[in-house]
Amino acid sequence: MQNTDSPIKITREGDYWRGCFSAMAGLCELLMDVDAFELAHKLTKIAYTEAKRIEQKFSRYRKDNIVFKINNANAARIKVDEETAKLLDYAEQCYHLSDGMFDVTSGVLREVWRFDGSDAIPTKVAVNKLLTRVGWHKLNWQRPYLSLQRQMEIDFGGIGKEYAVDRTASLINPFVSSGVLINYGGDLFALGSRAHGKPWEIGLDDPTASGKKFKGTVELCRGGVATSGDARRYLLKDGIRYGHILNPKTGWPVKNAPRSVTVLANTCTEAGILSTFALLKGEHAESFLKEQQVNYWIYP
Repeated sequence: MQNTDSPIKITREGDYWRGCFSAMAGLCELLMDVDAFELAHKLTKIAYTEAKRIEQKFSRYRKDNIVFKINNANAARIKVDEETAKLLDYAEQCYHLSDGMFDVTSGVLREVWRFDGSDAIPTKVAVNKLLTRVGWHKLNWQRPYLSLQRQMEIDFGGIGKEYAVDRTASLINPFVSSGVLINYGGDLFALGSRAHGKPWEIGLDDPTASGKKFKGTVELCRGGVATSGDARRYLLKDGIRYGHILNPKTGWPVKNAPRSVTVLANTCTEAGILSTFALLKGEHAESFLKEQQVNYWIYP
């Protein structure tokens, strides 16, 4: 029997179990082609515990975690733990691989950019003022010590959810090596095919009618899938659509970027960063993805 007050809900959906819970500002679910309810509940509990742990540790909205400590250190040097250090190493690698276009210090731009579908475009003066607080090159990262200039911040939002998906997969793997699809708000990882080698079918969201229509499906047996786009986070003024992917060098949305990019890769983290990199390339998104030799889908 399920506890009705539990944050975890397990239901039978045809020939598989669906475990779901709320975390990281959205719905998280596991689709599990396993026989026993007990195993489905165990896997979902593992997923819930890990997703909440990562959310609590790395969310920028909390005041009791390492991110808050770093962002409020007033330029003091902070010693970080090994997990945080690995994420910072990855953020630094992404910064250099993207020629500075992927920058975890650019989250402060949200102070003037609120992608709520309105026409509230900030002024150039307001954006330029915030740019003084943006730039990985301005911080001092000497593992395991990090210091930021005053009023600068880091934000792991661009990599955190994909990281949570992959971490969940690694924790589940010892208990079941196939038949599970992890889906955290559209960032996915398939831990092996369904019964009899049947793939999982993943719908590709149509950004012109997000959540209501699909523009195709992806068959996935093992690997990660991630989508980046402006379907739900944008501004619209004078017929011009401003997507939420910002150029950290200018503080303004990337020009001529596709509406949506979906990437299939070995891990969800890899799929997520490649789809983001592609959007940051603007009109050169598809040529970039071709160079990476990955499976991808673009909605222009």
